[in-house]
Amino acid sequence: MSEIKVNKISPRTACGTTTLGDSGDTFTIPSGVTITNNGTANGFGATGAVNWQTTVKTSGFTATAGEGYFVDTSSGAISINLPAGTAGAVVGFKDYANTFDTNAVTLVQNGSDKIGGSTVNAALKIEGQAVTLVFVDSTKGWLVTDSGLQADAPTEQYVAATGGTVTTVCTNFKVHTFTGPGNFCVSCAGNSQGSNTVDYLVIAGGGSGGADLSGGGGAGGYRFSNGTASGSYCAGPSPLGASALPVAAQCYPITVGGGGAGAPSPSPGTGGTKTNGSDSIFSSITSAGGGFGASYQATTAGNPGGSGGGGNNAGFGSGNTPSVSPPQGNNGGSGGGTNPFYQGGGGGAGGVGGNGTAPKAGGPGGNGLASSITGSAVTRGGGGGAGQGYSGGTVGTGGPGGGGAGVNQYVGSPGNPGTVNTGGGGGGAGDDTGGGNGGSGLVIIRYKFQG
Repeated sequence: MSEIKVNKISPRTACGTTTLGDSGDTFTIPSGVTITNNGTANGFGATGAVNWQTTVKTSGFTATAGEGYFVDTSSGAISINLPAGTAGAVVGFKDYANTFDTNAVTLVQNGSDKIGGSTVNAALKIEGQAVTLVFVDSTKGWLVTDSGLQADAPTEQYVAATGGTVTTVCTNFKVHTFTGPGNFCVSCAGNSQGSNTVDYLVIAGGGSGGADLSGGGGAGGYRFSNGTASGSYCAGPSPLGASALPVAAQCYPITVGGGGAGAPSPSPGTGGTKTNGSDSIFSSITSAGGGFGASYQATTAGNPGGSGGGGNNAGFGSGNTPSVSPPQGNNGGSGGGTNPFYQGGGGGAGGVGGNGTAPKAGGPGGNGLASSITGSAVTRGGGGGAGQGYSGGTVGTGGPGGGGAGVNQYVGSPGNPGTVNTGGGGGGAGDDTGGGNGGSGLVIIRYKFQG
């Protein structure tokens, strides 16, 4: 193989033509070689290619032939002066921030050059628009040769995630259920054309029942979104002010609150040690543990919490503590009396705890709430019923949704526990017996994963 090494090849006469090879010959450009064109290239393929400039334009400018520009009109409309029209000249423009529909780009003619055969300036007004224009001749001037939208190459439209126990409901929706701690890991955050938010139900652990003829425990805080992000299922009663949560491609730690430990059987008159439930957490949503129930001779009232503990003469526990909107729970019921005493039921997610009534009837636990986030209606978040300690007295029933019932003096066993993974409050105790444990909480996340 012969080899010629030179620094420059020029025609024999000035402005002449230099020909490489003959018809049918092949010239091979080795890998790694760069060819730079500083002039005009003819016959190398289709007219209309531009070199896209990656410095985003945010104000008016004059375009240069052969270049394409990303234009951001977020701050206002922009005018762009087209270059002088020469046959084969090409320019391109792309809506960088998807704001052309709000703040348009005006393409200003250069002198008498036409745009699409018209002497009127052109405007780019479509969100996400991209156009390439080639100057053809004096009759038509600049003509659009390529046009498209960002929507022609959509990103992944739907949320994709792992974590918890995953089920598919209503064909197009995924449900992740956490009955204990874990991680909700989002691998794709989706977009507004498909889905980029998730619905949720976050229930904290229920409070314990009090000891020694006591009030019922309050249900764990019950927080939920309105369901419109993932199929408009029945999420709960009105008003539904909580919106679905946007998610990013990351892992979200999940905390599932445990139920409050029931007070042990106390020495007479001490009331035992009572415990609130623990918080449950997903992203920015924290549901507060339910408040414990009061004891009849103790000076401690029912405790505040997601829903409040049932009360005695010293008072009932306030629900929705700390305060959120919509409320995460309700107050405990009232108690009173002087031997015989009567205690209130724990507050529930859907209603206040029932008041105790003279002479010796314990109040029922407040109602829970039903949600169809898993595809069928399930009621959770019931308050614990109050206990009783007198012959002929009646105990409070547990609130629908996992609340434990109270017990009376003749049982000799603690109040009934709240149901696990419902956030139900523990049942109140009979005379000299312990309170029931609160039920553990739950976190459920639902989203659309396909169209």
